[in-house]
Amino acid sequence: MAGFRLIITGLNPVLLRLELETPTRLIVQPGDYLRDLRNRLGVTTREVEELSRKIAEDRDNEEFSISNAWLTQLENKNSVPSIYKLFSLSVIYRAKFVDLLSIFGVKLEDSVRYHTSLPLQNTHLASIEVADRDKAVRFPVRFDRGFRMETTSLISRMVEVWGEVPIALIQKLDVRNCQYGFIGMEDHTMDPLLRPGSFVQIDSHRKRIDATGWRTELDRPIYFVELRDGYACSWCETRGANLTLVPHPLSGCAIRRFALPQEAEIIGQVTAVAMRLVSAGDDHRD
Repeated sequence: MAGFRLIITGLNPVLLRLELETPTRLIVQPGDYLRDLRNRLGVTTREVEELSRKIAEDRDNEEFSISNAWLTQLENKNSVPSIYKLFSLSVIYRAKFVDLLSIFGVKLEDSVRYHTSLPLQNTHLASIEVADRDKAVRFPVRFDRGFRMETTSLISRMVEVWGEVPIALIQKLDVRNCQYGFIGMEDHTMDPLLRPGSFVQIDSHRKRIDATGWRTELDRPIYFVELRDGYACSWCETRGANLTLVPHPLSGCAIRRFALPQEAEIIGQVTAVAMRLVSAGDDHRD
């Protein structure tokens, strides 16, 4: 994923402050950290037991309940709680669930790094995974198991964002009216106009194929199309009930035809693109 970067000035002090406040920066054992949280709130282990019982009753799940003896053991022996008990502790201690996870070595923000370092083969629909609204994130995209970088697909509820940015910025995206797609690394249909590895924004309300009204290839509408076995991003023409996918003349790809709507469906028109200018692996930095 190298090659993209979003630079936002004036946020470094904020990012630094958030980083320093993260509990994972503290060199303490999980049990000691939890005991310190409880003591600062002035809550006894008995009170934690009583409060957690109310949560368990409300959820009709005894797993949310925390006994006095269990909490004492957790604080003194650093055992690992279940997700249910950790949730109850986060509620009672007024702490973020993701922060409590981090003191046990589970950092949700690391999932983004693993997504890029452990690429899968197929592309797919995806969604933003927000671990913490108040923190900065790096390219917060969660890919499904079937993700393949080689092929083209939709990426739901995401934007092409690189570098560390506040989650609040991402939440301002027009995700209700737009979808987002990824041009597969082996999809050269619109190359060089749209290079493989590009991210595109798709206006789902623009599904009508415009045969006229454009003068150059830069003005000609590009559409994102769902096929029976995947997705395509291409110029389009319709004749009767047939859809023709027209590739860029320099791409070397063949024209493809499909029956509407049995074999293809127009997702929408591409309205914006974030495109790689340097191919992956073309790193000539000294």
